[in-house]
Amino acid sequence: MWIIAIILVYFAVLMAISRLAAKRTTNETFFRANRRSPWYMVAFGMVGASISGVTFVSVPGMALSSQMTYLQVCLGFIVGYLAVAFVLLPVYYKLNLTSIYTYLGQRLGQHSYKTGAWFFLLSKMIGASVKFYVICIILQQFVFDALGVPFFVNVIGMVLLIWLYTRKGGVRTLVFTDTFQTLCLFSALLLIIYMVMRQMDFSLMDAFRSVAADERSRVFVMDDWQSPHNFWKQFLSGAFIVIVMTGLDQDMMQKNLTCRSLQEAQKDMCSYGVAFVPANLLFLSLGVLLAQLFESQSVVLPSKGDELLPMFVQGSADSSLFTLHSSLFVLGIVAASFSSADSALTSLTTSYCVDIRNNADDERLRKRTHLIICGLFVIFILLFQAFNSTSLIDAIYTIVSYTYGPLLGLFTFGLFTRRQVRDHLVPLVCVASPFMCYAIDTLAQHLWDYHFGYELLMLNGLLTFLGLLLLSRSSR
Repeated sequence: MWIIAIILVYFAVLMAISRLAAKRTTNETFFRANRRSPWYMVAFGMVGASISGVTFVSVPGMALSSQMTYLQVCLGFIVGYLAVAFVLLPVYYKLNLTSIYTYLGQRLGQHSYKTGAWFFLLSKMIGASVKFYVICIILQQFVFDALGVPFFVNVIGMVLLIWLYTRKGGVRTLVFTDTFQTLCLFSALLLIIYMVMRQMDFSLMDAFRSVAADERSRVFVMDDWQSPHNFWKQFLSGAFIVIVMTGLDQDMMQKNLTCRSLQEAQKDMCSYGVAFVPANLLFLSLGVLLAQLFESQSVVLPSKGDELLPMFVQGSADSSLFTLHSSLFVLGIVAASFSSADSALTSLTTSYCVDIRNNADDERLRKRTHLIICGLFVIFILLFQAFNSTSLIDAIYTIVSYTYGPLLGLFTFGLFTRRQVRDHLVPLVCVASPFMCYAIDTLAQHLWDYHFGYELLMLNGLLTFLGLLLLSRSSR
């Protein structure tokens, strides 16, 4: 019951924030928050919005399989955020964009514009649904099974709550709710770390020394080019992941475009870009501490890293401790997953109204679209549950990762060349590029036993860029 009470109080606060933020709303408020968002609130909230509930569960477990090498990717993130701040944001602000894909229409043509928008819509709908499905499963296990609530009621209820607090204010509401949710996310994380430290009788300095001395705290891999954890592979991939999955993603950019000026948006981008290193260091340190705790208790570590944090929550024999652990765990994943899902639903609504329907002023269309997308969100999640296959989810994540490459190629071609593309052939290039990537990856595994990791994104973007170059002509 404590968990239910926490969830109800949590959503009551979200609704209160929504009502305060959503007075006198228009489409301009829903899509762009009237360009009045304080940059520091956007920056703080974006840290939480970028950390999904899956991340909350998975990153601590990375310490078991790949040590702290994920921090190499996070260091690359900083370079990526600098590129977004000083290359992409000036373009978006100069053109006064609501949807970033409008740029493709102005630079390359309508087919390029629609292709970029549809790639985003399909990728974001599938990816966000998978992430939210995983969180619904966890909530079902920890909360709703004991109450006899069916899974479909759980899903409908959770999506309905997101719809309720975003339906009026849109991105303006998210700027404020994300700030609150990020605060809850990191409060839960720090309290869980404190609980682990208390069980191990560690002071803060004891915990620091113990984590630093553990072999699982290795960060840099410089000596193995074949390893997927090689520093340069992960660092460069981290930079390109941010450029594509933040700078070329309407979901991640929409809130950044609500700042009062370009300079404030750049301060926002650089601030939360740097914040990812200490944020993920906390998650990975928690993973190391949990592993040490279980080893000290002669408990066998889980074979899957995703099971590490849930095992800690479920492993307490003391009912009061179990209630506290599970309450913090649920608070953390709810805060992480909802700050990610609500912005996805809002950006999908924006992109459909602005990019596909070309009607940014129709409030009836916006309200209807927002509701329909929430319905599609529910349908996708229930379909994943019906198949109930981890391999299916992995396959979907792989497909989604392939779809960001064409966006990288499109924007790179538009920004760094002056050539005119044969616009009607652009959809063919963007669809063919992911299939070529898959063929190259398969061939590399068979011939050289090499499996592409994060660098597949760069290859995908390069193939798209080369395809556009072959189909282009001089602008003279």
